[in-house]
Amino acid sequence: MSVVVTVIVSTVSLYAQDPQFSQFYAAPLYLNPAFAGSSQQGRIGLNYRNQWPSIDANFTTVSAFADFYLEDYNSGIGAIFTRDYATVLGLQNTSIGLQYAYQLRLTDKLSFRPGVQVALSNRSINYDRLIFGDQIDPLTGIINPVSGEVLDNGQSVFYPDLSFGGLLFSSNAWLGVAASHLTRPDQSLAGSEDRLPTKFSAHAGWKFFLQSGTMGQGYETKSQERSLAPAFQYRHQGQFDQMDVGLYLTLEPFVMGTWYRGVPFKKVNDFTNNESLVLSLGFVKKSGKNLNDILNIGYSYDYTISQLGAGSGGAHEFSLVYSWPIRNPRKPTKDKLIIPCPTF
Repeated sequence: MSVVVTVIVSTVSLYAQDPQFSQFYAAPLYLNPAFAGSSQQGRIGLNYRNQWPSIDANFTTVSAFADFYLEDYNSGIGAIFTRDYATVLGLQNTSIGLQYAYQLRLTDKLSFRPGVQVALSNRSINYDRLIFGDQIDPLTGIINPVSGEVLDNGQSVFYPDLSFGGLLFSSNAWLGVAASHLTRPDQSLAGSEDRLPTKFSAHAGWKFFLQSGTMGQGYETKSQERSLAPAFQYRHQGQFDQMDVGLYLTLEPFVMGTWYRGVPFKKVNDFTNNESLVLSLGFVKKSGKNLNDILNIGYSYDYTISQLGAGSGGAHEFSLVYSWPIRNPRKPTKDKLIIPCPTF
């Protein structure tokens, strides 16, 4: 029994890395709590990721969020729900967090947003997903559904969590940093201490605005964004490092992106860390007065280039984000900078 528990503890420790999204700007509150209220409007969003669907060791991640900008207080508030499920062990991580961010204007061309998240997380495991040695017939290889091992199938642990972030931006550039799991909470499922490593991340980019397009005629003519935005994200958590480097091309109503994920200058177990190539496509629908009701729909595919190979099925990811104005239209607008980063 103790050997079984030891093996399980060693195995689930491999999953002490936070889930990731290829469309990380479509999951702004997951990326950095400083993004709470960053749309300057009301906003709700949903993200879904299915990683390595062709093999048993696959992961599914779902995240939903809502945030609002409080103009009178230069503040943003938000809430986020995230669930990550590892099929191979029935290991599940669920988190509910509340966020606050404050927008501080440093100069006419530069603003800063500090943000904080307080969350309650749960980690649980379904031992029914495991196969023990006494279930396998040594002659036929047939698996017996009944095992002599007795484990508590309701194994679960709750823990509080704390994260901070900051975002510095101008009208065409941004730089953000975030630190998650600052208290390194104990997420052990088998008694021995298992501290969740702090995750550090940085993300930045620059948007080059091209000659804008137009839609409509006469007084109803509206401009459409045309831009090119190189961007990157780097994450470090425990023994894991990962980097995303890519480029967004915006030709409203479409947004296209291509990314490389890996850290080629840092080997893992003597292998070069080349993880995947990512292609994404987004569609933006604007409506309402002044076109402030905005719907973003995105899809991306990760083509695996690591040792795992393309046979893993890569990763499919979908995002849906809707934002709408919530300020009183009779009030004079404040002079404020809008974060230029992409929304996919």
